[in-house]
Amino acid sequence: MSETFEAMLTGGHPNSLGRTEEVVALVLADPDRFDELFECYKSEDEVVRLRVSSAMKRIEPERRDLIMAYLDRFISEIGALDQASAQWTLAQLFERIEPDMSAQQKQGALAIMKRNLAENSDWIVLNMTMATLTDWSADDADLRQWLKPQLERHANDTRKSVAKRAGKLLKRL
Repeated sequence: MSETFEAMLTGGHPNSLGRTEEVVALVLADPDRFDELFECYKSEDEVVRLRVSSAMKRIEPERRDLIMAYLDRFISEIGALDQASAQWTLAQLFERIEPDMSAQQKQGALAIMKRNLAENSDWIVLNMTMATLTDWSADDADLRQWLKPQLERHANDTRKSVAKRAGKLLKRL
């Protein structure tokens, strides 16, 4: 039997891709293995989960259909993960695939991102989520109304990247 994706994504420096690109190539060559990759989000190893997120962002441009087939599970299962990399990946994926979402999926994605913007403290989660929500608010007055005080609050963040991004996005509202 071939090596499992979880084994392939384990080990090495936590900030490295490890064998992520190899796993992506295997999934693209054999899309039936996408489920095996998705199930790695259940790994006890947070580095594995981080690399799964990295793999998902690499798969989406090549095989959006694979992501879309699992979108309800991304929303219900990955949206509930208490891991920053999973949450910032969701914001990025939601931004990219929004035109293909059903109204119900978009509402689920919106609920996750609103929660993350209101409650999460990770600077990357905040930056990615603010950007996606600002883009989505262009056609949604209710979202703009909700988002403005959130961006105002984050514009006063002690972290320059968060404050600067929030300030720039406020100007777009």
